[in-house]
Amino acid sequence: MSARRTTGPVLEVEHLSVSFPGAGGRRSTAVRDVSFTIGEGEILGMAGESGSGKSLTALSVMGLVPRPPAEITGAIRFDGTGLLQLRPAQWEKLRGEQLGMIFQEPMTALDPVFTVGRQLTETLQAHRRMTRRAARRDAVEMLEAVGIPLPERRVDEYPHQLSGGMRQRVMIAIALICSPRLLIADEPTTAVDVTIQAQILELLRTLSRDRGTAVLLITHDLGVVAELCDRMVTLYAGEALEAGPVDDVLRSPQHPYTSGLLQAIPRIEDRHRVLQTIPGRVPPPSAPPSGCVFHPRCGHATAECADRRPELDPLPGGSARLVRCGRSAELDLPGARR
Repeated sequence: MSARRTTGPVLEVEHLSVSFPGAGGRRSTAVRDVSFTIGEGEILGMAGESGSGKSLTALSVMGLVPRPPAEITGAIRFDGTGLLQLRPAQWEKLRGEQLGMIFQEPMTALDPVFTVGRQLTETLQAHRRMTRRAARRDAVEMLEAVGIPLPERRVDEYPHQLSGGMRQRVMIAIALICSPRLLIADEPTTAVDVTIQAQILELLRTLSRDRGTAVLLITHDLGVVAELCDRMVTLYAGEALEAGPVDDVLRSPQHPYTSGLLQAIPRIEDRHRVLQTIPGRVPPPSAPPSGCVFHPRCGHATAECADRRPELDPLPGGSARLVRCGRSAELDLPGARR
């Protein structure tokens, strides 16, 4: 199956919910009512703490969450095609060719018993009619494109022979080898030094700008979001709490959680001050709080916040900003300091 190009967004996610069987026959909802879109050549950042549902959302888009035991509701459309209704053979055709993913941990995502070249050429040969020699040539070129030195030698090496930064670049090369329409990058700069991080981010920016690739970037680092993304979504406990253009959200957050994440970023000029933190931890999917999912950790919560779950609504005045907070109109929250 090949995706058909449409004039609408490359990816549309509407009211996505993902749940799993829990104790006592009850289901635990790990992602709840998440919606977003990504256009051609656009980079959408998805930020939040560990356990917020970012990676599970990405795996659901890629069709990598097994059903059962998972139950997935809502809609996921790629170039107008509903992905949740695809058969396994259709998924195999789409993944790798039209949908690419950079997984979070390259040492576990790469197969240790196959060379780097074998894992790259396998992707090419699965989706395109190519000779082994032509696939190897393209694999070497892709390794060079992602900045791996001596690609003719590295193509015959195994993952354990490469540094962490090189393994991450191999993961990126595998994701990009078939020029996908949509790329999901799950913490692509984890465990690499600052220089390599900057090179990886520049590679993603070039890919989006020059090829028109839609990119979903999952990260804990709001600095990366500010540097690379056009729009962002803040996830917490499986729910989208705020969304909008990156500069607007970071300069003037409308949800206490987004503001709290920004204030918790260490700054060299504040080295003699106590670092601000968000008290508590993300609740497990099996025990979500009543009302607003963030209210147990929120310094602005009232009794009403514990009783009523707010909707993700646009700000007044036709704004592109969305916020899930019943008190957003009353609060003046600090944003990023420039």
